[in-house]
Amino acid sequence: MKLKLFSLGGLVVAVLAILLMRQALFTVNESEQVIITQFGEYKRTIQQPGLAWKTPFVQTVNRFDRRIQTSDAPKAEYLTQDKKRLVADPVTRWRIADPLLFYKTVRDESGARARLDDLVLSELRREVASHTFDLVIGPRRETIMDNVATTTRQKAREFGIEVVDVRIKRADLPQEVQQSVFQRMQAEREREAKRYRSEGDEESAKLRAETDKQRTIILAEAKQEAEKLRGEGDALATRIYAEAYGKDPEFYAFVRSLQAYEQFLGRRSTVVLPADTDLFRYLSSPRKSESR
Repeated sequence: MKLKLFSLGGLVVAVLAILLMRQALFTVNESEQVIITQFGEYKRTIQQPGLAWKTPFVQTVNRFDRRIQTSDAPKAEYLTQDKKRLVADPVTRWRIADPLLFYKTVRDESGARARLDDLVLSELRREVASHTFDLVIGPRRETIMDNVATTTRQKAREFGIEVVDVRIKRADLPQEVQQSVFQRMQAEREREAKRYRSEGDEESAKLRAETDKQRTIILAEAKQEAEKLRGEGDALATRIYAEAYGKDPEFYAFVRSLQAYEQFLGRRSTVVLPADTDLFRYLSSPRKSESR
């Protein structure tokens, strides 16, 4: 009987020891940081991974993620400096830098995201309001988001949060004004296209007129040169003919008659002319005809 009681007592002690160890010992992962509280009062912070201990049944382990986290703020509408509306959805990357301060101010990650979203939306609204629409969606976008991240980072330190970066995933016009903006952009592009086309037609007309002018000038100069050369050729031919005629009129007349024969007489040509015509005097008699 005593042995049974001893065995039962040992079993109870073993179970209690196991329960105490499970309550007293715990592990901290590489991605975690822990603060120990006792009835809601802070006791200590554990940031090194490994095995740690606490007072059983009295102290509580509060775990916080030490990795970089992301907070997607809901889409909101902003008004630019030139009174244009813009819809943007910023995204914030952050991590818990001071777990005790984080625990005292926002308690958990959902509370931290709510605070961060409020800060980011407020700072982004202020930055967008100080820039025109073209700058917000264009070359100043990176600078604007850097300014938002810097200001948000300073204010988030009050909650034990370190802001790594703030960016805009997408920036659009409100749905109700997108169509009108697209139509206006299309009209502007069509107006520019018409202007370019008109300028092109004008330049084409100028080039065509200049080309026609140069063509006319070249043709006139070529015609003038041709007439000049033709006149010089005719004068030279006349002079040659005159010199030939002056040296031997009869031979000149004979050659000219042969050239005439070659022009109008073919192999099967039939010509009816008087026999005493001057054209056939060299064909009817081989003798030298008299000078006329």
